[in-house]
Amino acid sequence: MRLSKNLIYFFGALGGLLFGYDTGVIAGAQILIQEELHLSNAEIGFVVSCILIGAVVGAVLISPLSDRYGRKKMVILTALIFLVGALGSALSPNVSFLIISRMFLGIAVGGASALVPMYLAELAPANQRGSLSSLNQLMIMIGMLLAYIANYVWRLSPIGWELMLGFAAVPALVLFIGGVLLPESPRYLVKVGKREEAENILLNIRTKSEAEAEILEIEEQSHQEKGRLKDVFSKWVRPAVVAAFGLAILQQWMGCNTVFYYAPRILMSGGTDAASAIRTQIFLGIFYVIVTAVAVSLMDRFDRRKVLIFGAIGMGLSFFALSAAFHLEGDKAGFHLFTFIFLATYISSFCATWGPVMWVMIGEIFPLKIRGLAVGIASLVNWVANWTVSVSFPVLEAKIGDVTLFISFGLVCIAAAFFVKSFVFETRGYTLEQIEEALLKDETKKLNDKKRASIAKVF
Repeated sequence: MRLSKNLIYFFGALGGLLFGYDTGVIAGAQILIQEELHLSNAEIGFVVSCILIGAVVGAVLISPLSDRYGRKKMVILTALIFLVGALGSALSPNVSFLIISRMFLGIAVGGASALVPMYLAELAPANQRGSLSSLNQLMIMIGMLLAYIANYVWRLSPIGWELMLGFAAVPALVLFIGGVLLPESPRYLVKVGKREEAENILLNIRTKSEAEAEILEIEEQSHQEKGRLKDVFSKWVRPAVVAAFGLAILQQWMGCNTVFYYAPRILMSGGTDAASAIRTQIFLGIFYVIVTAVAVSLMDRFDRRKVLIFGAIGMGLSFFALSAAFHLEGDKAGFHLFTFIFLATYISSFCATWGPVMWVMIGEIFPLKIRGLAVGIASLVNWVANWTVSVSFPVLEAKIGDVTLFISFGLVCIAAAFFVKSFVFETRGYTLEQIEEALLKDETKKLNDKKRASIAKVF
């Protein structure tokens, strides 16, 4: 069965929905888990963050394995891990089994975080790669919204958190079926000598002239030895490594998953009860999806670097305003309103910029022969940074307070804007092969100047 172009992109991005659901559902479930199991702040911090330990393993294993066995097989494997991990979490008889199940589930989350944007980037035409690759982030936001709805619907059930965690098995099954039907990445097929099969896939999603031109360009870049770990850190790839790893760390240290995982806790600090905090998060989730959808539609109209700088400044200002609200406090009703507004401002800045753009750039910035390995390492870096922030938030919140914590996140956001300006090069409008050629010739700075660098209008 041959899938249409739209279905290919849909199923290709579906792993992002599971990524979003499985990481977002813990925001509401953790409140019930902590109450039922009588866990301390440090213990619930580990329950929330244990999935990230598995994500580190998944990022290390699954993306590099896609260089050896293909993107399609790894999508199918990821779906199976999602399915088993979700069922294991729902059926956990105690907290130890829950932690193990969530860590296993994290393998799929980490694998999907690297695999999905890379797969979409390799199938998308250059002039649509930003929008199509950022479908991953839109799916993540939709997954989070579904998680927040599940949190609210089952919040009063005697097996509420079990239902919340177990529902992820449904989209996991859909992803498995879709993975079986998905085509392999044409760039992977050319790399392993299956040119004719690659061309047939491209003919399904491009015009004949576009497909033929792209095959020739891919072939020109594919006649290289298989990439190894030392190649990732070779001198000519260094600009991509610095940019990708820096973006991966800063995206997390700017506090995004602090908001996603602990938004109900932050709202409850403003005097909101648990049920209202979970309900409010649904509205935040709807906001996530709308802002991300708009960002996806506009992704290829603005340079990636400018979008990242603008987003970092917006997030920084939001954190400074949030810290001021917590410092002044005053009327609890007004405090709750300002907390919601500044969280929404932060979220809109993140979802429109660093959320989708970081993953788009991770999937397109590395050369073909090391792409799977390098994307896996960059995802590993991202998940380690995620874990350090997520596991420490409840403890830091208790020790240094919300005001100091939010100011710290705001300062990191401002630092991130300077990092992008100094170390990140532009990728919008270029084919993956042109980006690789610029790295090879040490001309990545020219990619920042559209007037000096020629962009081939192949697509």
